[in-house]
Amino acid sequence: MSRKRLIKNTQSRLRPKVKLVSSKTENQKNYIHGIVDNDIIFCSGPAGSGKSFIAAGMASQYLYQDDIEKIIITRPLVCTGKDIGSLPGELQEKINPYLVPMRENLKYFLGLMYYNEFYQQGQICFEPLEMMRGMTFHNCCMILDEAQNCTFEQIKMFITRMGKNSKVIINGDINQTDLTRGRSGLENCINKLREVEGIAVCELNHDDIQRNDLIAKVLRALET
Repeated sequence: MSRKRLIKNTQSRLRPKVKLVSSKTENQKNYIHGIVDNDIIFCSGPAGSGKSFIAAGMASQYLYQDDIEKIIITRPLVCTGKDIGSLPGELQEKINPYLVPMRENLKYFLGLMYYNEFYQQGQICFEPLEMMRGMTFHNCCMILDEAQNCTFEQIKMFITRMGKNSKVIINGDINQTDLTRGRSGLENCINKLREVEGIAVCELNHDDIQRNDLIAKVLRALET
């Protein structure tokens, strides 16, 4: 047993326990199994269906159990109607608003105490996708969120940052990109890699939305 896990076990009565991720639908169950059984996982689906939430939950569990050493979170710096350069502040200040959703997901599963510990120790890292070229991440769970706003080349670059004993989870809604038509690479990557051994492709739909029942009705009406 590792020293860190021994400390956690001996202090378990004094410290809060982390929340475990659970599936609400069959598709979400398949998504969780895809993460467990494969090293690269693509998940597509509408807003609120659990793409990012489940990824954060699984990554939190792996980190807490010492199965990995770090969680790496990234997403493309694209926002509706604006270029990232138009936002105020230095690079870290520019990217902070993009990272809030995944940060809150990790806090939900780990709790504030564990989240702060892991973050301060450098075991939870938020990296700008545009700055990752040339890096290699070993013993990590790498999550690319909002990948519908990535080009084909960006997703390819992200996957090839993967080192030994690492998992790559790539999430996005192929129907909701902020890029100009034809530039999003998520659907293209899914189609090309779907049959590759060791890669899982999980597809969520409106029936998997848990955030609010009304969201599914709204999306169905808007997408008709």
